[in-house]
Amino acid sequence: MFKKVSGTKDILPEEVIYWQEIEEISRKVFSLYNYKEIRPPAIEDAALFNRSLGEFTEIVQKQMFLIKNQEELYAMRPEGTASIVRAYIENSLDKTAAFQKLYYMGPMFRLERPQKGRLRQFHHIGCEVIGSGDPGIDVEIISLADKLLSLYGISGYEIKINSLGCLNDKKNLVKILNEELKNKLGQLCQECNERYKHNVLRILDCKNDSCQQALKNLGIHDKYLCSECAGHFNQVKSGLDALKVKYEVSPHLVRGLDYYTRTVFEIKHSGLGAQDAIGAGGRYDNLVKELGGPDAGAIGFAFGVERILLAAGNRPQAAGKKIIYIIPLGNQAKEEGLKLLNQLRDAGMPADTDYEGKSLKGAMRSANSQNAQFSVIIGENELKNNTIMLKDMETGDQIELPKNKLIEEIKKRC
Repeated sequence: MFKKVSGTKDILPEEVIYWQEIEEISRKVFSLYNYKEIRPPAIEDAALFNRSLGEFTEIVQKQMFLIKNQEELYAMRPEGTASIVRAYIENSLDKTAAFQKLYYMGPMFRLERPQKGRLRQFHHIGCEVIGSGDPGIDVEIISLADKLLSLYGISGYEIKINSLGCLNDKKNLVKILNEELKNKLGQLCQECNERYKHNVLRILDCKNDSCQQALKNLGIHDKYLCSECAGHFNQVKSGLDALKVKYEVSPHLVRGLDYYTRTVFEIKHSGLGAQDAIGAGGRYDNLVKELGGPDAGAIGFAFGVERILLAAGNRPQAAGKKIIYIIPLGNQAKEEGLKLLNQLRDAGMPADTDYEGKSLKGAMRSANSQNAQFSVIIGENELKNNTIMLKDMETGDQIELPKNKLIEEIKKRC
């Protein structure tokens, strides 16, 4: 017997209803904010991620699914931003409208150790805004993430924000960290000692207890920010305050990808254990130009759908659309049942029938297992009288009525 690949998951029909609910909410909210859907491919040139994410990031060094095809090297996308920016440039979207608000949904792939909240194939719902450096769009992005979470029915999350500043500010931050950590290397884990050489900002992201202790008394705050970037961040905070979006400034928040500048944010939920981030994002004002496009400010975020579902916990099950279940008794009744099925579906009413030739008792059990709201029984007497028997599956009440009154009666009762 074949089994699924480690780190992947079968999303079964009884679970899919949750996914559909989250996707439906997301599409509705993105539409209200005037975002348009984009669907880039799941496979990209591996160099795209090397260039955009950073050569020494953990994703590039350890986590990419690579596919070698003769002389070409491809990667299954580990995140969505680089693909969206590539699509924006390649398809000259800036020529249509330099300012673009885009959203996406789909699978991502990272070759890492599977654990709770971390799979090798996982799913993101995210958005990207390209073409503006205005702090107002930072406010919109963070408040949009907050709005989505509340509509998903999730509570108890925390929004943490910070500013990395411009490229020069990031260089200043690196200098400060190098200076403050050079005498604490003995306290850092082996991996963070390597990060000190190549990507010191990533040390701030380490979950190791000894590294966290070493970072505890660092006097970083915002002293590395230039006046322009400090002003930008102040406007972001003022905008969030005006919208009453709760947040906490976290000076150690850097995010793990090289392309981030200025505003970065992360949304954490204590119910998820070690992998406690359910969403994250930030600005990447230089990435579009670095990948060959125009000089365009940009910002985005993504939610991990699996983590959203974990954070939702024991919320009430999505109800879905209850069906009407046709139970024909005999061959002639089957023909009438098919006609009724067609009429109900044409009227926009979900309907199904027994295709297994079950007895009335067995068919009623099937109707219950299918979460039917009503069952419609067609037997010998009903055929003779041109009627049907309608049963309310919740109350048990049943009535006989003319066949042509079925849809009218169901509408009356719903």
